[in-house]
Amino acid sequence: MKSRLRTRGWFETVAAAVSGCLFLVTLVWPDWIEGVFGVDPDQHSGALEWAIVAVALCATVVFSLLARGEWRRAQASGAEGRP
Repeated sequence: MKSRLRTRGWFETVAAAVSGCLFLVTLVWPDWIEGVFGVDPDQHSGALEWAIVAVALCATVVFSLLARGEWRRAQASGAEGRP
C-alpha cells in the first residue's frame, strides 16, 4: 500500500518554499518593494525590508517543520501496511 501525503502537507511544503524565496529575495535585493511597486513605504530606512526578512524566516522555519511532520506521518502510515 502506497502512502499519500494529505493536501495539508502539500500546502505546507509550498508555503515553506514561497516564504523561503521571499526571504532570500528580500535578503539579496532589499529594495525589491520599491522596484516592483514603485512606492517607498519606509523612506529608505530599511525597517520594512528587515521586518519582511524576519517574518519570512520565521514562516519558512514553521512551515518547514510542519511539512516535515506531515511527510513523516505519510511515511509512517505507509510503513505500517508493509509486512
